[in-house]
Amino acid sequence: MPNLALQPLLENADVFVVGFRNTLFLSVVGMAGALVLGTFVASLRVWGGPFLSGLGTAYVEFFRNTPLLVQLFFFAVLLAPANLGVTRDPVLVGAIALSLYTGAYVTEVIRSGVLSVDPRQLEAARSLGLSQVQSLRYVMLPQAIRTVIPPLGNISIAHVKNTAIASGIAAVEILKAASIVETRTAAFEAFYLALVLFWSLTIPLAFLVSRLERRFAFAR
Repeated sequence: MPNLALQPLLENADVFVVGFRNTLFLSVVGMAGALVLGTFVASLRVWGGPFLSGLGTAYVEFFRNTPLLVQLFFFAVLLAPANLGVTRDPVLVGAIALSLYTGAYVTEVIRSGVLSVDPRQLEAARSLGLSQVQSLRYVMLPQAIRTVIPPLGNISIAHVKNTAIASGIAAVEILKAASIVETRTAAFEAFYLALVLFWSLTIPLAFLVSRLERRFAFAR
């Protein structure tokens, strides 16, 4: 009987391979974009002056207070039309939307990490002849990174789980793959496999985050 239950999954393994690959793409590319965007916007919020800081705050508030699924639908409509010449690929659209959404949370984590560093260290670096950019790169950000790595790890785990929402715009990730297989074969076991595939990503990541938390823990 277990073999019969597994047969539809084995026959449709190619669908899960595509879904797993796209979930990896959404996870890695989306998080990489979020880190770049979050670091940039956090810099604007801390050192950008009133106008740029206000723009950064508006970005954070908009994306943190809007449902991710609504954002995905918005970008699917905005980026898909041929006259815009951007992309029709729902996986790529999902990666862009996830980057913008997760980037808002990364911004706040990095900003809090930077603010946790004694500002007198920046003044000392400037007094030694370092430029503003050099002071941020060699003095402030390395110390901030040590503080923000654990929360960034937790955001990464949430980000991997959020990739499932991309199924709402027809991106074939793990959840969509399970839905396709279940529709074809009426085998609900497809969703059990989806759980296992997500666990194969999130559990090792959670273990890594735990190790990093212990590694970078220090008295404050």
